Amino acid sequence: MSEDTSKLGIGTDEWVAQHEKRLQRRAGLPGVIDLLNQRVSNRVRYSVLALVAIFFGLFVHNLYLLRIASNLGVFLMMTLGINIVMGFAGLLDLGFVAFYGFGAYAYALTSSSQLNQHWPTYLSVPAIVIVTAFLGYLVSLPSRRLFGDYLAIVTLFFGQIFIQLVLSSDSITFPGHTDSTDITGGSNGIPGLDPFRLFGRAFKSTTDYYWLLVVVLTLLLIAIVRIDRTRVGRAWRTIREDTLASQSMGIKVNNLKTLAFVVGAAIAGLAGAIFAGIQDAVFINGFDIPLLTLIYAAVILGGSGSIPGSIIGAFVMSVLPEILRVQNYSEFLFLAVLLVTIAVIGKNLKKFAINIGALVVIGYPVKALFYLSHLTTTPTKVWAIAPVSKVLQYWLVLPANRIVWGNMAFIALIALVAYYSIAHEAIKPWLLPFIAYIAIFLWEDRLVADASTTRQLIIGAMLVVMMIVRPQGFLGKARVEVL
Repeated sequence: MSEDTSKLGIGTDEWVAQHEKRLQRRAGLPGVIDLLNQRVSNRVRYSVLALVAIFFGLFVHNLYLLRIASNLGVFLMMTLGINIVMGFAGLLDLGFVAFYGFGAYAYALTSSSQLNQHWPTYLSVPAIVIVTAFLGYLVSLPSRRLFGDYLAIVTLFFGQIFIQLVLSSDSITFPGHTDSTDITGGSNGIPGLDPFRLFGRAFKSTTDYYWLLVVVLTLLLIAIVRIDRTRVGRAWRTIREDTLASQSMGIKVNNLKTLAFVVGAAIAGLAGAIFAGIQDAVFINGFDIPLLTLIYAAVILGGSGSIPGSIIGAFVMSVLPEILRVQNYSEFLFLAVLLVTIAVIGKNLKKFAINIGALVVIGYPVKALFYLSHLTTTPTKVWAIAPVSKVLQYWLVLPANRIVWGNMAFIALIALVAYYSIAHEAIKPWLLPFIAYIAIFLWEDRLVADASTTRQLIIGAMLVVMMIVRPQGFLGKARVEVL
């Protein structure tokens, strides 16, 4: 029994007794995050976000950047939607992407030549939102009796049903007809969609859809923030913490669960319709499990139940994959993250300088060892392309068989990181430079050339580190667990 615990009186709760201690500001980066989370009001956060969005739309004319921003807006809508279902109400909905896909395909079927339907936007989009909300109501019915893993399995099954229905609906024969009808286009999708037309204006460019998303997200954020402050929002959070206690207090648990599903589905349907308009086509491969993983990762990274956290998580999960596509940007990002990690672990400038010096020293003997062993190496003109790699070519050497050496480096990195977590404090300073060197070697040898694998590894690493350092997410609130 600890000294602090031994001083507690009978009937005194240890967690409550440590309340003042927990409120003290922590040192380092976690303390800065806590300070920003506590001192910066939501009004300031949303005002800064609005100004950044407006200035970006006014002064940025690069189509690629505008497309990234538009995709970020759609992704943010989905993150806010799933945050209501999972973050507010605590319902694990793994079929959420199906609502998003339904909205996209519904817009494609009502605004294209696929079924010769060309509805006005002011009719098609509201109808899509209403029908998607009703679909959310149907999916929510099992949540009245299921929870946790059981609900997750049922909703995941719903998501897979949607994918199979879309793929198999390219050749349907209706009763009384001999010819088959192509409804969804199957794996070929539906191209050539009608653009949005609102208030006499046709949305033909990415810039038009960007401003549409700015308006929609502004209204959506205002609505969600206001709902969060109402009795419904507080009741959702109560259900998330303890369903039985909420029910005993007179809260209509089943109705509120259904409402969370309906609101989340409606937001996803609206996001899908806007996404279809931006892309001018829909394809089923954009509504599968990887997208669902990114959405949940965004909510967890930002903080489940936190609206500003959802914005941060959506930004990271949407923009980071685009940065990793370009070698110049990805290498700078990797190097910056590595230096920040070494600085955080070192905790002071002296240890940081020692770790960097040791890292530099390790590189030259390893390079000399490669040459003395007469191992065939990859020519520097092949891998030293970006500015960072051009600098590293004087310090780093890559073998010719990069796949084999990269796999061995990956295994060694995992083993060293695992050992570092349990190693004695006196050994950790010696391990860190070797871990950093292997990480750089692995990055330049394999990861920088494989953007898809790199994205998955980095996202997974971020989530693991976040769960260890800050389990409640970047802006989430710590929960009290009674064990």
